[in-house]
Amino acid sequence: MDHEHTHEEEEHHHHHDHGDTHGLRWEYLLPAVSTLLLLTGLVLDYFIKDLFTSYIRLSFYLLAYLPVGWPVWRNALKTIRHGDLFNEFVLMGIATIGAFLIGEYPESVTVMLFYSVGELFQDAAVSNARGSIKQLLDQRPDEVRVLEGNQIINKKAKDIVPGEIVQLRPGDKLSLDGELISESASFNTAALTGESVPATKHKGEAVYAGMINENQVCEIKVTQPYSNSKLSKILSLVQDATSRKAPTELFIRKFARVYTPIVFFCAVAIVITPYFLAQISILPEYIFRDWFYRSLIFLVVSCPCALVISIPLGYFGGIGAGSRNGILFKGSSYLDQMSIVKTVVMDKTGTLTKGVFKVQEVKINEQELLPLLAVLESHSTHPAAKAIVAYAGNISPTLSVEKIEEIAGHGLKGRINGKEILAGNFRLMDKFNIPYDTSLQNIPFTTVAIAVDQKFTGYIIIADELKEDAAQTIKQLQSMGIKTVLLSGDKNAVVSHIAKQLGIVQYFGELMPEDKVTKVQEFQKTKLPLAFVGDGVNDAPVIAVSEIGIAMGGLGSEAAIETADVVIQNDMPSKIVTAIHISKVTKKIVWQNIGFAFGVKLVVLLLGAGGLATMWEAIFADVGVAFLAILNAMRIQRMKF
Repeated sequence: MDHEHTHEEEEHHHHHDHGDTHGLRWEYLLPAVSTLLLLTGLVLDYFIKDLFTSYIRLSFYLLAYLPVGWPVWRNALKTIRHGDLFNEFVLMGIATIGAFLIGEYPESVTVMLFYSVGELFQDAAVSNARGSIKQLLDQRPDEVRVLEGNQIINKKAKDIVPGEIVQLRPGDKLSLDGELISESASFNTAALTGESVPATKHKGEAVYAGMINENQVCEIKVTQPYSNSKLSKILSLVQDATSRKAPTELFIRKFARVYTPIVFFCAVAIVITPYFLAQISILPEYIFRDWFYRSLIFLVVSCPCALVISIPLGYFGGIGAGSRNGILFKGSSYLDQMSIVKTVVMDKTGTLTKGVFKVQEVKINEQELLPLLAVLESHSTHPAAKAIVAYAGNISPTLSVEKIEEIAGHGLKGRINGKEILAGNFRLMDKFNIPYDTSLQNIPFTTVAIAVDQKFTGYIIIADELKEDAAQTIKQLQSMGIKTVLLSGDKNAVVSHIAKQLGIVQYFGELMPEDKVTKVQEFQKTKLPLAFVGDGVNDAPVIAVSEIGIAMGGLGSEAAIETADVVIQNDMPSKIVTAIHISKVTKKIVWQNIGFAFGVKLVVLLLGAGGLATMWEAIFADVGVAFLAILNAMRIQRMKF
């Protein structure tokens, strides 16, 4: 039963179909008309019962039925044309027409009215869930201040092209991605990261749509069109996340397709079987009207809309809760898997450490070699290379540069001013058979070894810092019974030092990218659900092979958004714990809805089949349960994590 598709069609219809000039929408007006007519009919039934009979009474209740009944029958006929004979629209239609046939006019109208109101609540819940996320993420101004010559003019954000200069005043929100051309500025990044702590950006650094200027007027050169900003991509990811269904969600949808026809034939059996039992004297008598009424109750109760709507809504609520906390789940399937993770394997640099290296000690001839080394390292994006370039300062443009080569997992090789320079880890020295003091490998910091013309000439010690919440994250994960493992391409002495600081027992250093993949695959053999956390760029192969690939620092990394299943936008490892909490709460709410819906429906089905329940109990078991399940699913959107 493709209920979700139908709702999306209705949402689209609702979005474009606004009623009168006062903004009253037709889908709310029709139940209101039906309610008024139903109440009038009940009053007439009570006060002028003798006159309000026969065809007059039937015609009046049919008139009350049509405003809410026709939309359901229209959907039923639409699904029947597509070969779907057994769905909730057909069940409700048959049940209410059946009630008319046995003279239960008010109950028939009431059932359809409550069902229609329940549908409106469901649509409103889904629309609010989507709308709250869209409002959270996409609050970009429609107009921006553009600097043209010495003048400031207002232009539509959608009309801005890359290369134009926009001016941002204190308190203004940026509408497009760009590059800061002012010396510095402070931004609130809550729309992107979930954190309101200001981030200081300097000239030449990237800034993104959704950031709010905190302190002074600044100017930004636009680098992406409005529709291609990072915020647009994030919004699109969240809005499309429901397409990746969780196993529970897929099971319920498949179950509904089997369950609904079974229920229909059970309802038929409730009418027919007692007739034969009465013929062989097992039952004293057979009254068609009574058993037909019971079968109608059975049909109303059996509608699976509480499950088919509340479960996707529960997962969507979890995705929304993640967005508010700077965590992007790229589908409810990943949200589901995150709740059962038993092992978290983490990269070191950029995940548990800040990835901001600073030169601590220089053991080379600085005057002679540092300019050459800086030129070589300027051809790498590795944090250690950036630290050396920053330490060296201005690079001489007169130096001759030839044959620069980056050797993956080792370092750099190049010819500068006629000299062959090697700079990287000690594996690079081993690769080129360059002798060195092996005791240097025990230095518990990142060490860049340097060789000139095949001779080891010294090294530079570079230190990285642990993130403030790294130790607490590891402690929390371990307290949850989740195993933590540290993988790194850095040397063993550095990895061991970091692991001991954090309390990680299992760690591996000096790993090439392919070695990390092998290690993760070894852990996967234990069949325990595993998540890998990396920076989303260098670790893309490992992220791809993990059950759950988590990218840190998605704010500045296109590769993170493309490759990972979960993106943590603010670089904080503690968000891994938050993501697990959100996933566990979401799954708990989903199973609460499943248990509650099945429990109530089973009880009322049995009571209805036994003649102990009326249409009123049936209405509660269908619409009431759906409404309570929806409210329960929406709880997660108000929770704080």
